Amino acid sequence: MRLTLLTIALLSLSVTAEARPVSYPSGWTVMIKNDFDSNSSHIHYSPTKDYSIGWRHEYLRDPKAHMDVLQVNTLLKRWNAPASQGNLYFKTGAGVAYDSGHTEPAAFGGIAMDWENRRTFVSYENRFLWTNGIDDFAHHSARVGIAPYIGDYGDLHTWLMLQTDYHPEDSDAFSLTPLVRFFKGTHKVELGYNIKEHGLLVNYIKRF
Repeated sequence: MRLTLLTIALLSLSVTAEARPVSYPSGWTVMIKNDFDSNSSHIHYSPTKDYSIGWRHEYLRDPKAHMDVLQVNTLLKRWNAPASQGNLYFKTGAGVAYDSGHTEPAAFGGIAMDWENRRTFVSYENRFLWTNGIDDFAHHSARVGIAPYIGDYGDLHTWLMLQTDYHPEDSDAFSLTPLVRFFKGTHKVELGYNIKEHGLLVNYIKRF
């Protein structure tokens, strides 16, 4: 069984349920993430509310390769309503990928979008990675979630979620991860289990 390790993200102050790839103006974000595909660390700075720029290191599990890239996240559109919010982002990165034998150029691009109110959450994102043959792939991921109760500001909030991942290059392309999310103040914890990969998902996020 592959164990998905701890995810730690240090992000800007917010009580929103999802980590945002762009923080408040002049804000720094530090993220560490581990799942059945890869381990990554990402630090970025947001000069404005519309984009962030930073460095990302990632270990790709299957080829046992590493990648270092300069990553830029851009907020393309935000929809604000009295009781809900939607966001559309573009993420891109360029740098190098390397394993024990050689080093190659690397680049990726993709979009991320989400919509939520206090009861319902949906998201979708994709990434198209090119590493000149070390590990070229497309990855799609989507989530749906529901809050079983509505808490006030400062309460412990709970979300029940289902995540699906799609790797079109695999013969068994889809996988499902039921998970539960808790957040309170600037802390968020996610616990889940990937049914196909038999991987335990454990994520922790702190925002500042």
